[in-house]
Amino acid sequence: MSKPLVVVESPTKVRTIKKYLGSDYKVAATVGHIKDLPNKEMGIDVEDGFKPKYQYIPGKQKIVKSLKQAAGDTHDVYLAPDPDREGEAIAWHTADVLKKKGRNFYRVLFHELTKDSVRKAMTSPEVLDRSKYEAQQARRILDRLVGYQVSPLLWRKVKGGLSAGRVQSVAVRIICERERAIQAFVSEEYWSITAHLNSDVPPPFAAKLVKKDLEKVKIPHAKAADQILKELNGEKFIVEKIQKRTTKKNPLPPFITSKLQQEAIRKLRFSARKTMMVAQQLYEGIDLGPGEPEGLITYMRTDSTRIAAEAATEAQQLILERFGKDYALDKPRFFKNKKKVQDAHEAIRPTSVYNTPEKIKTHLSPDQLALYQLIWQRFIASQMTQALINQISVSIRAGVYLFTSSGSSIKFPGFMALYMSVDDEIANESEQKKPKLPDLTEGKVLKLDKLEPKQHFTMPPPRFSEASLVKELEENGIGRPSTYANILSTIRGKGYVDLLKGYFKPSELGFIVNDLLVQNFPDIFDVEFTAKMEENLDRVESKKLDFLQVLTRFYQPFSKDLDTASEEMLSVKGVGIPTDLMCPQCGKPVHIKVGKNGHFLACTGYPDCTYSNDYIRDEKGNIQPEEQSEEEVTDKACDKCGKPMVGKRGRYGSFLACSAYPECKNTQSLNSNGSGKQIGVSCPEKDCSGDIVERTSKRGKVFYGCNRYPDCAFATWDKPLDRECPVCGAKFLVEKTTIKQGTFVTCLEQGCGFKEKG
Repeated sequence: MSKPLVVVESPTKVRTIKKYLGSDYKVAATVGHIKDLPNKEMGIDVEDGFKPKYQYIPGKQKIVKSLKQAAGDTHDVYLAPDPDREGEAIAWHTADVLKKKGRNFYRVLFHELTKDSVRKAMTSPEVLDRSKYEAQQARRILDRLVGYQVSPLLWRKVKGGLSAGRVQSVAVRIICERERAIQAFVSEEYWSITAHLNSDVPPPFAAKLVKKDLEKVKIPHAKAADQILKELNGEKFIVEKIQKRTTKKNPLPPFITSKLQQEAIRKLRFSARKTMMVAQQLYEGIDLGPGEPEGLITYMRTDSTRIAAEAATEAQQLILERFGKDYALDKPRFFKNKKKVQDAHEAIRPTSVYNTPEKIKTHLSPDQLALYQLIWQRFIASQMTQALINQISVSIRAGVYLFTSSGSSIKFPGFMALYMSVDDEIANESEQKKPKLPDLTEGKVLKLDKLEPKQHFTMPPPRFSEASLVKELEENGIGRPSTYANILSTIRGKGYVDLLKGYFKPSELGFIVNDLLVQNFPDIFDVEFTAKMEENLDRVESKKLDFLQVLTRFYQPFSKDLDTASEEMLSVKGVGIPTDLMCPQCGKPVHIKVGKNGHFLACTGYPDCTYSNDYIRDEKGNIQPEEQSEEEVTDKACDKCGKPMVGKRGRYGSFLACSAYPECKNTQSLNSNGSGKQIGVSCPEKDCSGDIVERTSKRGKVFYGCNRYPDCAFATWDKPLDRECPVCGAKFLVEKTTIKQGTFVTCLEQGCGFKEKG
C-alpha cells in the first residue's frame, strides 16, 4: 500500500505542504481546475435538471495522468484545494477522477499554511461539502446560461466578439448610470463667507459663517452675500462658546478581501487583480531560507472579520514588547461581522506576528513586502489601544450671525502610531495644514481683519475608481470577495469601460451594450436582483435552499425574456440606434451603427445616401458629429505599389489607403495587419525585434500579434505579459479570462501547467 496522497490546487503549495508533512505523505497539485464546461457549447442540459456536461480542460490530461500515478494504490486521499467554493469544486472533480473501490476521500481545509495549522487540519479532516459544491455549480450554471445565450444575441445585434455576464454586465450598468448622473447634473451656485480674526495672542485664525438667527445660512448668489456683508458691517465679533472634549477613536478591523483591495489600490497603487495575485503568493508560501517555504498570511478570500483568539493574544504580546503597556489592551479586541457575511474563514492576518516586515523583507519582492506590511500593520493596529483626539470648537457671535471654527490634535496616538487608513491620513494631513486656534475665553471680543466672500458651485457625483467600485459592489451585494478583481479586469478587457486617470468611464460600446441589455433584460441585469441571487447562492451553501430551485426560478422568466429579445432587440448592425440628428446631405434621420471598426453615424437613407461619420459625445452626453479631417500622409509605404499610404475615415472607421487611388486601391485597417495598440511587450519569437500589439480580427475579436507581420507571424488570442514563467522559464506569460475562472495568468508552453489566480 502506497503512502496517503494530499492533493492541493497550486504547485507552489506542494513544497510548503511537503515541508510540514515530511516523507509520510505524497503531495500533488491539480494546477487549478481539471474539469470545466465545454468551450464551444453551453454544456447545460436544461431539460435534464440543468445537468452540467463537464469535461477535462484542454491540456489537463497530463495533470490527471500524473495525479492517478501519484495516487497509485493508496487507500487514503486528502483533498486540500483552497477552502472556498472553487476549491470545493476542484476537490469534487478530483475525487471523481481518482475514485476507486476501497479508496477513501477526505476534505482538508488549510486556512493558513503554517506547520501547526497544516498538521492540525490533517488530524481532523472533513467530508466533502456537497452544499458548497452545489453553490459553486449553481453560480457556474447561472453564469453559463446568461453568457452563452445573451452573448450570441449581442453578436447578431451589435458585433462579433462581445460578451454579457450575469455580474459583469451589472457592474457596467452601475458605471453607466453614474456617468449619466454626471451628464445630467446641473451645477448650482452657492457662496461662503469666512471671517479672518485676531485675538490678543497669535495666531490669527479663520471662522466660517454657519447660522443666522439659529437657522442654517444659505447664500445662493453674490447679491445675497453682499447683503450679509452689509449687515455684518460694524458688528462686534465675540467669542460666545468654547467646547473642548477628548474623543476616543477605535482601530479598524483586520482586512477582509474587499477592504484589502480598496486600501491597496489607494495606498500602494495596486490594481485589485495585482493585490489578489500578490496575496496568493503570500498565502501559498515564501522561502524564508533555503528550502524553507512558509505561508505568511491567512486565506485571502474572505468577508469575515473574525480572528483566532491565539492570534490576538500573540499580537498583544508583540505590542507589549515593541510599544509598551500604554499601547496594549487588557484583553483581545474582537470584531462583529455584518449581516449576511459568510464566516468560513478568518480575516486576513499574518500567520505569525513575529514575522515582522523588517525581519523578512530580504525574502520578499518589493510588491510582496508592501502588501505584507499593509496586512501586518492593519492587524497589529487592530489589537492596540484607542487613539485619543483633543477637539476644540469655537462659536463666535456677530449680531444675528454665528461663525464657527474648530481644530483637533492627537493627545495619544494609540494604534495610529503604527497604522492609519488612507482616510485617516487625509484627515490628519488636512488638520496639520490648518492654523492652530489661539487661547480664547468666552466673552472675548476679537479683531476682524477681513470678511472673505467666496463663490462655489456644486459638484457632480464622482466617477468610480477601482477602490470605490469595489466598495459599491460590496455594499450592493454584487459578486463575492473572490470575484471583484475578475469583474474589474473583465469589463476593461471587453472594452466596455476605460480607466482614465484612475477612474472608470463607459466607452461608447459600453453605453450601447448596456442600454440594449437593460431594455431587454430589465430584471436579470438589475442590481437588486443580482444581489438577491448572491444571497440565494449563500443559502444553497448553508443548506437553506435547493440549488435546482434557484436555477428553475431564474431560468423560467429569463428564457421568456430571451425569446422576446431575440425578436425585438434593436439591431445596431441593421436599423441602428435613433438619434436626434438629421443627415446634412439628404435630410433623413441619422442612426448610430456599429461596424467592424467601431461605432459611427449613418444615414437611414442608405444606399441612396452614403453619408456616414464618426461622432463624439459632449459633457452632457449629446451626440456631436466629428469634424472630418484632411487626409494625413503617413510614413508607411503601400505594399503593392510603394507609394505613401494616407489616413482616411470611412463608413467603418479609420483606415489607411494608397495615395495613388484610383490606380491603386490598396487599403489597410488600422485595427488589423501592421498596426495596432502597443501593450509594452516585446515579441517572444527568437531573433525578432518587433513588439506585440493589440489588433482586431475581421470578425471583431481582439487578438495579439507582432507588429512586424508578415515578417513575423507570432499571434495569440491571449494577452501576453512581460513576465518569465517561474516554472519553465518561458519568455512570456499570458492573461486569460474565462467565464468560470475569471482572469488568471498562465504559461502557454505545453506541459508546463503554471497558473496564477488574478
